[in-house]
Amino acid sequence: MDEKYFPKKVEQKWQQKWADSGAFETEAESCDERPKFYQLEMLPYPSGNLHMGHVRNYSAGDAMAWYKRLKGFNVMHPIGWDSFGQPAEDAAVKRGVNPREWTEANIDAMRGQLQRLGISYDWRRQMYAHRPEYYKFDQWFFLKMYEKGLAYKRLTQVNWCSHDQATLSNEQASGGLCWRCGNPVTKKDLEQWFFKTTAYTDQLLDDMAEIESGWPANVLKRQSDWIGRSEGAFVDFEVRTSGDTLFYCDLDGGTAESGTVRVFTTRIDTIYGANAVVLAAEHPVIQANIDHFSEEVASKIAFIRAENTKPTDHEAEIEKDGIDTGLRAINPFSGEELPVWVGNYVMMEYGTGAVMSVPAHDERDFEFAKKFELPIRQVISEPHMEHAHHTMQAMALEVPLTAYGVLVHSDYWNGKTSENAKLEMTAYAVKHGFGEAATTYRLRDWGVSRQRFWGSPIPIVYCDSCGVVPEKFENLPVRLPETAPFSGTGESPLAKVPEFVNTVCPTCEGPAKRETDTMDTFVDSSWYYFRYTDATNEVLPFDPEIAEYWTPVDQYIGGDDHAVMHLIYARFWTKMMRDLGLVTFNEPFKRLLTQGMVVGETFFDDATGKKSITCRVMLQSHATPRERSQERSEKTVEH
Repeated sequence: MDEKYFPKKVEQKWQQKWADSGAFETEAESCDERPKFYQLEMLPYPSGNLHMGHVRNYSAGDAMAWYKRLKGFNVMHPIGWDSFGQPAEDAAVKRGVNPREWTEANIDAMRGQLQRLGISYDWRRQMYAHRPEYYKFDQWFFLKMYEKGLAYKRLTQVNWCSHDQATLSNEQASGGLCWRCGNPVTKKDLEQWFFKTTAYTDQLLDDMAEIESGWPANVLKRQSDWIGRSEGAFVDFEVRTSGDTLFYCDLDGGTAESGTVRVFTTRIDTIYGANAVVLAAEHPVIQANIDHFSEEVASKIAFIRAENTKPTDHEAEIEKDGIDTGLRAINPFSGEELPVWVGNYVMMEYGTGAVMSVPAHDERDFEFAKKFELPIRQVISEPHMEHAHHTMQAMALEVPLTAYGVLVHSDYWNGKTSENAKLEMTAYAVKHGFGEAATTYRLRDWGVSRQRFWGSPIPIVYCDSCGVVPEKFENLPVRLPETAPFSGTGESPLAKVPEFVNTVCPTCEGPAKRETDTMDTFVDSSWYYFRYTDATNEVLPFDPEIAEYWTPVDQYIGGDDHAVMHLIYARFWTKMMRDLGLVTFNEPFKRLLTQGMVVGETFFDDATGKKSITCRVMLQSHATPRERSQERSEKTVEH
């Protein structure tokens, strides 16, 4: 025996023994009396070499795996590679190499590092997102969702990163910055494929009750805020010009009478305090009549619309701006004529793109009214403050009264509590045909189209005779070509590969064209943890019986920078698989540990595009959008 400890000698010896004996290999044994334990860390992107952030994550998971084995559990501890995505293609453009070669070389290097660290993985279960045996089932899931109406294509205004020449989901553009490179995001009109995450909005919220004891409260809160369920009512305001003529507009390319604007409100009890109706600059009523506004109004609307395409930090308040359009809206409860404004704080993608402004009882509206000297009328009073609602006192409010109370200046509903008035006033609006009870959400469907080469091809064919045709299951995988003339521009590189584009229609067998967009890399990481349970299955993504033994994951470890990206997508995917009959439960991860991050402070040189990096440790994982995008951009840096 050596008198001293020689790490290289000792560790190599035991690592070899573990490998030869299959010490960490395990199976789903129904007759095994040991309880199972599924330990999982978020899989790495093969960017070149492991860094301290990786080691911090994987060593914590390995400690848990060892502990559970020693406690007598049947432990599965797998690893794989999140190997599709934009950085590999960017590296290929920069270096003049094939992203496949770059990715495989990085995997070899990182796997060697993990093995030298002695982390107790069952290496037989490796999955590689970029290999056909895996992305075949990305495509399989796409077709299943297409059958169920959960995958669809439409023309939409997308988030666009001009630096990376790529589309981004709302989650990936949070804070107005690209999650990868940290550069500003703008808007662009494109036809895109979407997954209907909104089909599961209520379940995504309600099922949090199943995991609240095992997940960090701040992660659940961020998910809840992002999904943003609001209970309230739609109310229709009749719109007129400054005279008595009804206002008409041209919508969707045809002439249509639009005598009303629909707003959504969670506080219909405050409607007698409305001082204006405020519309988004993109609202159809505004855009259909932009040529009829004064030059001053049209110019201001164009300015607001342009400003709304610039990056914003959702954690910071923007200065309120707007303009009176000259249109007038009739309050359906009071009959009062209200000005119709365009405001920069109203967004078309949220709610109806129209709000009623009630400054005495809403902080945002209060700020807007103070800036533009709009009238303030208090219509909710605290029960013990009989005179606090007088108009002059309302104008002098330093802060709005946002709490529930008793209605004043509200005609028939004076003296009623906010809770009762909300119910009664909603019923009144329904009865008289100008409103309805409603629930709205902040969450939007997941845009999964990417104009990139290095991703899973979307299994859709376009036929002049048959239209949009899904590929046959037996023809999967639709293989990614070995290469393409990619240049980092916004055009899909696959469109330049004739042997890929030109195909045969699965329905009529006539000539057809393939979809040339590829899928968002987050598709791969939405279900990989199920593939580990049955990693060599060639018929199904996994055997449901095997998955039933191992899943849900008992302990998941990773950064909370994925609270409104990967973790929401994975929860959505699990519910979709449940509805396909592949799993029997609602939530994929019983417990979640957000271990904190080692992040790079990345500074961009606008002239050269070069980055300089300093490193710091975040022990508390409460990153801002900018910090989260910086952490992600670290993946593109050579180590």
